[in-house]
Amino acid sequence: MSKADLPGRTVLWRAVREQRRDVVLGAVLGMGHQTGEALVPVLIGVAIDRGVVDGDVAGLLLWLGVLAVVYVGLSFSFRFGARAGERASVTVAHRLRTELIGRVLAPEGGADDGRLPGELANTATEDARRVGAVTMALVVGVAAATGLTVGAVVLLRVSLTLGLLVLLGTPLLLWLVHLLSKPLERRSETEQERAARASGVAADLVAGLRVLKGIGAEQAAVARYRRVSRNSLTATLRAARAEAWQSGVVTMLTGAFLALVVLVGGRLAARGDIGLGELVTSVALALFLIGPLSEFSWVNAELAQGRASAARIAEVLGAEHAVKPGPSSEGDVLRRVEGRLRLRGLSYGSLTGVDLDIAPGETVGVVAPDPAGASALLRCLGRRADPDAGTVELDGTELTALGLAELRAALLVAEHDADLFEGTLLDNVAATAHARTGAPVTAAIAASGTDEVVRTLPDGLDTAVAARGHSLSGGQRQRVALARALAAEAPVLVLHEPTTAVDAVTEARIAAGVRDVRAGLTTLLVTTSPALLAVTDRVVLLDGGRVAASGRHEQLVHDCADYRTAVLA
Repeated sequence: MSKADLPGRTVLWRAVREQRRDVVLGAVLGMGHQTGEALVPVLIGVAIDRGVVDGDVAGLLLWLGVLAVVYVGLSFSFRFGARAGERASVTVAHRLRTELIGRVLAPEGGADDGRLPGELANTATEDARRVGAVTMALVVGVAAATGLTVGAVVLLRVSLTLGLLVLLGTPLLLWLVHLLSKPLERRSETEQERAARASGVAADLVAGLRVLKGIGAEQAAVARYRRVSRNSLTATLRAARAEAWQSGVVTMLTGAFLALVVLVGGRLAARGDIGLGELVTSVALALFLIGPLSEFSWVNAELAQGRASAARIAEVLGAEHAVKPGPSSEGDVLRRVEGRLRLRGLSYGSLTGVDLDIAPGETVGVVAPDPAGASALLRCLGRRADPDAGTVELDGTELTALGLAELRAALLVAEHDADLFEGTLLDNVAATAHARTGAPVTAAIAASGTDEVVRTLPDGLDTAVAARGHSLSGGQRQRVALARALAAEAPVLVLHEPTTAVDAVTEARIAAGVRDVRAGLTTLLVTTSPALLAVTDRVVLLDGGRVAASGRHEQLVHDCADYRTAVLA
C-alpha cells in the first residue's frame, strides 16, 4: 500500500467505524439470510429422501413445514438486513457531504483552490455516495462469505470431494476476481476526475452565460465544454468497458467452476457414493453458489469505485488551509472594536511594503490602477491569505492573532462579485444583520439604492430571488449585495467597486448614502469611482505596489497625473 492510498483508506475506515452498529446488524442478518438460503437445498434433499425414496408422507410434511419456517426467517433477515445496510450507506454519504461542505466553507479556506464549484459539487454527491455504498458492500460481502461457508460445510458432509473442491476453488476464484478489479479501480478514478471537471466547467459556463453572450463568445464556450465533455465520455466508456469485461470474465469463471462442481457430483451419484436426495442437494447448492459468487463480483466493483472516490474526498478534506486559524475564537481579544487599521510593510502579490494608517471612523478611498493590487489588498484584509511580509493590525492586534470568526465579525470585506442566494430579496439583505427588520436594514436598503429596486419588483422585499441572483439585472444585484454589506453594521467595512453596474445619478446617490449610513464607522472604498472617492475623508493611491500619493480627492485630481488617469480616464 502506497502512502498516497492512506488518506483514502482512512476515509473508508472511518466511514465504516462510524456506522459499525448498522454494518454489524446488517452483516448478522445477512449471514442469517444466506444461511437460510444455503439450508433450503439441504431441506429439499431431505424431503425427497423421506417422501420419494422412503415413502414417508408424515416425514415429508414435517420437512416441508421446516422448509416453510426457514423461508420466513430468511425473508425477514433479508428485509431488515438490507434496511440496516442501506441506512448505513445513506448515513455515511450524508455525513461525508456535510463534512465536505463544512471544509469548503471553513473560514481558513483552501479547499476550493484549483477546483471549480462543479467539481466540488460532484465530489460531495457522487463520490460521497460511492463511499457510502462501501458499507452496503461490506454487509453483502460478509453475507456472501457466510453463504459460501455454509454451502461448503454441507457439501463436505455430503461428499468430502465436493466440499474440498468448493473450499479450495473459492479462494482461488476470489483472488482472480480481486485482480480483475484493479483496472476498474484505476479507470473509475479517472472517470470521476473527468466527470467532476466536466460538471465544474458546465457550472462555470452557466454562471457566466450573460457575459459570454455579451462578448459573443458562445461558440468558444461550447467548444471548450464539448472538449471537456468528450474527455469525460471517453473515461466513462473506458470504465464501463472495464466493468463489463470484469463482469463477463467473472461470470465465465463462476460458470466454469459451478459446472465442475455439478460434473463431480453427477459422477459421484452415478457411482452410488451419494444418494438421490444428496445429488439434488449438491446440484441445488451449486446453483445457489452462483448468488454469493456474483455478489463477490459486485462487492469488488463497489470497493474499487469506493476507494477511488475516497481518495478524491480525502484530497478535499486534507487540502492545505489558505490561512492558519488564530488562537482566539471566542472574542476574548477584541472585546470592543474601535476600527483602527494599520498596515506595516505589507507585501503580498503585487504589493510591496505598503504602509497605511486608518483612524477609527475614517472613510478612506483606495485607488489601485492595477487590479491585482486591489485583489491582493482585499485578500489580506479579509484574511483569505496571509502577507508574505509585514503585518495588518486591527486596534493594535495583528490579524493572525485573532480567531477567523471574531475577525470577520469585526472586519467585513464585501467583494465586487459577491453572489446573492436563493430566497427573498429581504432574506438576502438581512442575511448578515442581527434582525430581519429594523433601522439598520431599512437604512441599508435606502443607502444602497435598493429601495428603487424594491419599487420595481412585483412583491417588493418578498420577491423571490433565483440562485446567485440571476433573476435580477446586474445593477439590481449589485445594489442588493451592497445593502447586505451595509446592514451588517461591521465596525470596519471594505467595499470593492460597489457601483460599477449603476448609472451616474444612482451612483452619486449611493455614494452619499454610504457616507451617511457609515458615519462614525471605519470604511474603506477600494474603487476608481470619482463619485465614491469624493465622499471619502482622504484617498490613497497604490501604484507600483506602494502608496504613491495620499490626500483629498479634489487635491489629487488637481495635483497628481497618475491619479487623474486612474479615476478620470
